[in-house]
Amino acid sequence: MNAAIPAAALLTSTLLLAACIPGKTEAPAQSNKQSSFVSQNARQCIADLKSANVNFRLLANRDYGGGCRAHDAVQLLDFGTPTTNLGPMTCQLASGFTGWTRDIVRPAARKYFGSRLAKIETSGTYSCRRISGSGNLSQHAFANAIDIFGFVLEDGRRITLLGGWNGKKSEQRFLRHIQEEACGRFGTVLGPRYDRQHADHFHFDMKPSRMNGNAFCR
Repeated sequence: MNAAIPAAALLTSTLLLAACIPGKTEAPAQSNKQSSFVSQNARQCIADLKSANVNFRLLANRDYGGGCRAHDAVQLLDFGTPTTNLGPMTCQLASGFTGWTRDIVRPAARKYFGSRLAKIETSGTYSCRRISGSGNLSQHAFANAIDIFGFVLEDGRRITLLGGWNGKKSEQRFLRHIQEEACGRFGTVLGPRYDRQHADHFHFDMKPSRMNGNAFCR
């Protein structure tokens, strides 16, 4: 990163990374190419998913027009926790999300609620849309972000961001813990304390937005 760029400008750029506004979730592909996965990082990502016993499908690269695209993406089929609305997601996002679920969310559900995690509720991954208040494309437009709204336990309880962030103590501790632990796995982590638009969900994406070696986490 260029040291000559003022710190205030860097912070402003970072804050605009991930705010979400509604947009098209699907569009006719303008072009289709074979999935590349040729870089060392991409090959390593695929190997990591396989070693973690994640069942997934490689997707062909797709350009949807308007700059929206899904490259080096996978479709998660089974990683041990049913999850709603999962569409195309970059391999790195899939690896981060499945690892966070396995290592952080599942143990936290047992710790704070004494029950196993049964399901994660999301609003999806790929969506061709722009950042709220900006002309820049959201990371959702690159299949590089996921929005998470709630968690269902095996005993039937449902913990949502909207109801649980300021809800029961166990819900507050669970949600804050899993958000804090996400900060070391994603480039940007946003939740209810960031702004009103994120009052009901976590936004995770893989865009590098690290400052002083840390992810942007609010």
